[in-house]
Amino acid sequence: MWLARPVYEFLPYLYMLIGAVVLGASWFAPEGIWPSALLVLGSLCLVGGLVVWLRRRDYRTRAAEYDSHSLDE
Repeated sequence: MWLARPVYEFLPYLYMLIGAVVLGASWFAPEGIWPSALLVLGSLCLVGGLVVWLRRRDYRTRAAEYDSHSLDE
């Protein structure tokens, strides 16, 4: 699946935004199973967005280091 670069770059932030909104919704959800379900879903979205963002940052850092070392040779 191909995504335009701006959309691809925004995805981790979108995941984290959705996670934060769902976590906030869990605070206002009526009693029952909904608050717990929204809390779990929001946490998963937030953590998933953070993981994607950190993995991309790590990959780009390593790729830049690799490229700078290959140019020195």
